[in-house]
Amino acid sequence: MSSELSPGLNNGLIGGLRIGLLGGSFNPAHEGHRHISLVALRRLQLHQVWWLVSPQNPLKPEKGMAPFAQRMESARTMADHPAIRVTDIETQMGTRYTADTIRQLTDRAPATRFVWLMGADNLLSFPKWHQWTSIMERVPVAVIARPGYSLKARLSHAASRYANRQFPVEHASRLADVEAPAWVFIEDQPTPLSSTQIRRQIGSAWVAD
Repeated sequence: MSSELSPGLNNGLIGGLRIGLLGGSFNPAHEGHRHISLVALRRLQLHQVWWLVSPQNPLKPEKGMAPFAQRMESARTMADHPAIRVTDIETQMGTRYTADTIRQLTDRAPATRFVWLMGADNLLSFPKWHQWTSIMERVPVAVIARPGYSLKARLSHAASRYANRQFPVEHASRLADVEAPAWVFIEDQPTPLSSTQIRRQIGSAWVAD
């Protein structure tokens, strides 16, 4: 597992790779993040998954948010896989929104096949994201099932809007090579706990003073 990746976006080193992007606060990182990544590596036939640790998620309050360095360390500890790379790319790029991060990545590395990864719970709130349709229009998206969210996700506004662009799950291994918009929904024994639930279990010990 590599951390704080400087991707070398201008030197062609990542040209031709199929890379999954998993963004989040990782406050803290948990098995659900790792599960999504491992499912994506296997089912989408990706070369790598990059964890994009957000300096500050615009949709989440700063209260209860651990310092960035602490969240990076949590992600490094949890990733524990040579193909999962924990990065501070959004800090390097100075981007706040996922749409801007993806735009910069695809502009700078046009030969790389990026796929945006998300849990089914995030598909429900996807329309609240800044310029969410530009994410769908720029890169393929893989939605990984979460307990209790599969039906809601399939009936969500985002799923309905792009219903005619849903990719057959039996061909998920080809998703990275498909022109956006294209998305797939993958059911695969997800881990139930979220970051919120884990913080409740850990209590105040998680957030450093």
